Amino acid sequence: MNYVRLALLFVIIVILGSCSAGKYGRDALLSHDIGEYYNAIEKYRKANRKEKDRAKRMDYTFAIAECYRYIGDYERASLYYKNAIRRGHPELTALLYHADMLRATQDYEESIENYRIFLDSVPNDERALAGLEAISSTQDWVANPTNHIINPVKEINSRESDFAPVFVAGRDNEVIFTSTRKAATGKKESLITGQSYADLFRATFGIQRQKWEEPKLLDDNLIINTTDEEGTATLSSTGEQMIFTRCRYDKTKNLGAELYSSSQSRGSWADPIKVQVVGDSIIAAHPALNSDESVLYFVSDMPGGFGGKDIWSAEKQGGSYGKPVNLGGVVNSEGDEMFPFVRDNGELYFSSNFHIGMGGHDIFMAVQNEDESWIVENMGSPVNSPADDFGIAFVPGENKGMFSSNRKGSRGDDLYSFVVPPTIFQVMGEVFDKETGEVMDGVTVRIIGTDGTNLKMRTQNGKFQLKLQPETEYIFAAFRDGFLRDKASANTLGMEDSKEFLFELFLTPTDSPIKVENINYEFGSWELLPASKLALDTVVQILVFNPTITIELMAHTDFVGSDQFNFDLSQKRAQSVVDYLIEKGINPQRLVAKGYGETWPKMVTRKLAEQNDFLKRNDELTEEFILKLTEEQQELARAINRRTEFRVLSTDFIEKFDAEPEQ
Repeated sequence: MNYVRLALLFVIIVILGSCSAGKYGRDALLSHDIGEYYNAIEKYRKANRKEKDRAKRMDYTFAIAECYRYIGDYERASLYYKNAIRRGHPELTALLYHADMLRATQDYEESIENYRIFLDSVPNDERALAGLEAISSTQDWVANPTNHIINPVKEINSRESDFAPVFVAGRDNEVIFTSTRKAATGKKESLITGQSYADLFRATFGIQRQKWEEPKLLDDNLIINTTDEEGTATLSSTGEQMIFTRCRYDKTKNLGAELYSSSQSRGSWADPIKVQVVGDSIIAAHPALNSDESVLYFVSDMPGGFGGKDIWSAEKQGGSYGKPVNLGGVVNSEGDEMFPFVRDNGELYFSSNFHIGMGGHDIFMAVQNEDESWIVENMGSPVNSPADDFGIAFVPGENKGMFSSNRKGSRGDDLYSFVVPPTIFQVMGEVFDKETGEVMDGVTVRIIGTDGTNLKMRTQNGKFQLKLQPETEYIFAAFRDGFLRDKASANTLGMEDSKEFLFELFLTPTDSPIKVENINYEFGSWELLPASKLALDTVVQILVFNPTITIELMAHTDFVGSDQFNFDLSQKRAQSVVDYLIEKGINPQRLVAKGYGETWPKMVTRKLAEQNDFLKRNDELTEEFILKLTEEQQELARAINRRTEFRVLSTDFIEKFDAEPEQ
């Protein structure tokens, strides 16, 4: 009899357990369907513990992973997807979502493997291909970050969620944001996220202490902030009108998100009025006004969208708004596009979990062409991260602001400041005497730019500097009497990053011969070798840049061979140089060819002495001097004597042009 009772009791327990598991499962599914993901997770867990059926437990595991994905806990979502796959979950999307979660948690190697396994079963799937592309793009964005400087706003951030900032009246020292911190008036726990209901808070930047002060409730009179949930606001340019999101609840159902408008006078907010922009049963959230407040952007999942949550716009018509218009399939996608913000220059910023990004939600910029079509661009790293990045706001007229992120190092959703340093182009130049290597003070530098710049400055301690304008080409010319000019160029065309141009200009004194490097001829001939012609092009440039000088081209030989042969050879070599310069367009009246044979041995310069340790400055490389050297040194010295030089004869040449014949 006792055995019968025990068996009956066991059957009753199994039946009750099965009923209990089923109830929890049904309750979890209901919470899941209405978006109460945090609440659903707890119910799924209870159902999972009570459930004996392996297939149902597998389904619960997959459902928990889904809920964690929806609330942005990608690490836990990854673990539950992996568990569901290990248990043999038949849905291939488990593999796809697991790959997405691995990407969001930066486990790229395993993520790629999962995407490829999924593609083996579903070839050319756009979502998996986009995931692989996102990993490649992420690596590129990280390797080539933008100039944004990112820092957490530690004085404002709390242990709870702080997000969706908006600056007040165009100032950078006052911000309104959404928070679930303990000071919020909504004490209930959200069934969606598990955190307290959110409220709107205000923070101001203290000038004296140079830090953000303790945030305070925007309104503690239960006019704006209530026991329901408020957040994600937009302000008029003066900060006197605000449109914000409110989520109302009752004991039996979630009434959804709605937009409310309020205005303030003398620091007090008026009773909010519901903004009639969608039907009563349709969700509207995340408002954003454009700069002249003529268009309201908001987020909704109303019919006519592209899937998930879309961004819509409605034009102001008197005291109300017209029919909402979906921003289209370039901005919106199958996923969720949320947290729009319109910058004062017309750029639209929003967050998406579907467009190619680094993981989770990324922030995107969208601009309209003349035909009103959109171009969407990911903001890249470091603004975006593998976690969720959203809710950006710019200070009007400036390239700085704040955004929200739960990236590594955050305590939840935190506020981050960003600033893009101004692009600065600057030239730093230094002028030297080419012969002595010493800096030259008081040299005149002329600067000409395609933006109309035409100015002169003098070097101080041999240096000059100038700030350059963007999208401009510049020429810098340094000159002083008794020296050949030198020049340099710089341009900032198409440059987006700051740059400092460094120049060294060398002025060559005209009171001594100037060697032309790398002038070579066929052995015993005056025919120029091809490489010599390239070297002579520098002489052409010097003559063009110094249009008032006339020069003598001087050719020298060593002492090998007869005096007459060397003289004739050197004269012909000098003339071949002159002929080449004339071919290049130099006026023959500016050129004189002179061959000196072996009659003008080279005087060792400082530079030559540095290059040859057996020579001293001012040594004269005569035949007698050379013959005292070693055989190897003699060859080097004779090579130095075999040279082509030029010297300045005058600096007052004026080009004369023949008058055009009369018609």
